[in-house]
Amino acid sequence: MRAARLIKMVLLLQARPAMTAAELARELEVSERTVTRDAQALSEAGVPVYAERGRAGGYRLVDGYRTGLTGLARGEAEALFLSGVPGALREMGLADAASVARLKVSAALMPSLRDAPTAAAQRFHLDAPAWFQEPAAPPLLPVIADAVWDDRRLTARYRRGETEVVRELEPYGLVLKAGVWYLCARVADAQAFRTYRTYRIDRFTAAEPLAERFGRDEEFDLPGFWAGQAERFARSILRAEIVVRLSPAGLRRLPYAVEPVAARDALAGAGEPDARGWVTVTLGVESEEVAHGQLTALGPEAEVVSPESLRRRFAEDAARLAALYRP
Repeated sequence: MRAARLIKMVLLLQARPAMTAAELARELEVSERTVTRDAQALSEAGVPVYAERGRAGGYRLVDGYRTGLTGLARGEAEALFLSGVPGALREMGLADAASVARLKVSAALMPSLRDAPTAAAQRFHLDAPAWFQEPAAPPLLPVIADAVWDDRRLTARYRRGETEVVRELEPYGLVLKAGVWYLCARVADAQAFRTYRTYRIDRFTAAEPLAERFGRDEEFDLPGFWAGQAERFARSILRAEIVVRLSPAGLRRLPYAVEPVAARDALAGAGEPDARGWVTVTLGVESEEVAHGQLTALGPEAEVVSPESLRRRFAEDAARLAALYRP
């Protein structure tokens, strides 16, 4: 474990002019004290790493030093060929570039690792689209992907309900979620500037890259931004609340029947189990109609307490089922 960490530390310092102890600790997921000990160990092993004091200080390698530890192990080589989703690369217009890159990497591998691409491809396949949907790449995706890669502003026409709006955007990143492509972008408007927004790619009706490039905010975290957006969206549609009693089996199955955010909140605020192990929870739902469909999947492991109108619907369902299955 420590040997792998020391190798990673050398490669990090080789890739950057200098790194502070805090930066190395964050990358290596250790304490700053451990970074200090590791730097000392590397120095004693003959790796020319040294520390500079002061505000601009940090750990550095002697100029011109290059490690011979950049060869790939079999597991690393196989993982490299799993690092992309083939369909996504094709939809963005990057299939040819990815193919050439894989060929170059394959040619550079040691003879004993030349079968790594085939070994990975025969064992793992990434299928991003959701079930029961025909994947369809939005026609404007390659144009928008080019703008993302080049940090180039673009003028876009976007369909919002029954109307269309024109925006000048700074395209920061693309996200593929359950077969649907989204653009995370900053509006290049004086009043809305610094505001990041999310757009469905298939709702763009026009997109034209501009000659002007934008200065990317290096602190922008695409995975973090998307996670926050996804959770806010999930919470925004939970406009109603219902009270439900759940059996132990119903508790286990709840996260698979309703929105994960709703299930998480409901279970966090659950009361104490009764003598039979049943628990009463308050559950956020999109609507009574949606709740009816979701809780039907739990069958007799859930009992609606309120609202009364939803309780009546389940009572009617139970009566109809009893009639259907009466001997």
